[in-house]
Amino acid sequence: MEREQIDGVRRFNRAVTQRVGALHDEYLSRDRSLGLSRLLWEIEADGAEVRVLRSRLGLDSGYLSRQLRRLESDGLVTTDPDPDDGRVRKVRLTEAGVTERAVLDRASDGLAESVLDPLTDGQRVRLVAAMAEVERLLLASQVRVGITDPRHPDARYCLRSYFEELGRRFDAGFDPARSLSASDEEMTLPHGLLLVASAQGTPLGCGALKLHPETRIAEVKRMWTSPDVRGLGLGRRILERLAEEAGARGMRILRLETNRTLAEARRLYETAGFVEVEAFSAERYAHHWFERNLMG
Repeated sequence: MEREQIDGVRRFNRAVTQRVGALHDEYLSRDRSLGLSRLLWEIEADGAEVRVLRSRLGLDSGYLSRQLRRLESDGLVTTDPDPDDGRVRKVRLTEAGVTERAVLDRASDGLAESVLDPLTDGQRVRLVAAMAEVERLLLASQVRVGITDPRHPDARYCLRSYFEELGRRFDAGFDPARSLSASDEEMTLPHGLLLVASAQGTPLGCGALKLHPETRIAEVKRMWTSPDVRGLGLGRRILERLAEEAGARGMRILRLETNRTLAEARRLYETAGFVEVEAFSAERYAHHWFERNLMG
């Protein structure tokens, strides 16, 4: 990483925090900091689970509890066990909290207008487009990829999204029961593993391995990334992590198959060191088969 890049990030951080008023204790002329205001804004109309807020904002439990107590003391929120699940704590806006959030929304609109107003129409378009790109790249920088139990809700969400997308894109639809298996057991060590990528408490992608120690071959299965983050290199990141996990477990060959409609997937594999080979499986939905040598 170059020193110039680090300095550039720091300059950007200083410029943004000053311009949006993050340096003031009374953000947007309200009697609370930016952190408290952001926490209040994150609580939706029907409430929010404490664990979701913690994950979404990247806050530790102690700090979040202290911040919530401050909002409670101001009469803006209540925190109680969820009536449907006593193990879950849920934060809800009071009537005063709903009013205060509306005030924050109007003040935030005013701040945004004050940023855009001095600029020409062309400059506004450029700034908003640049902000959107920065937002996407910052999201990419927050993504964490880890081995996850395929029965976990985040894993279930990714796998369900994967099946639904293939069903929409494949010419004849997609039925998992008619495809080669990648069961929960096959995606759980020592038989295999499932990686899930997530950021801000939201699952964004997945990829699995089926391990075959007797042949030292690993199969890549269930590769999927959310359309919201495509183009940010997440698919390649998951694929490379799968290669690392396979190599660390003594595998020498990485194999996968794909459908002809998934042109972007084929491009990814071709640029990630995979070579197209003769069919090595009876996967009914496959038109292309790839291998990658993990031995160097």
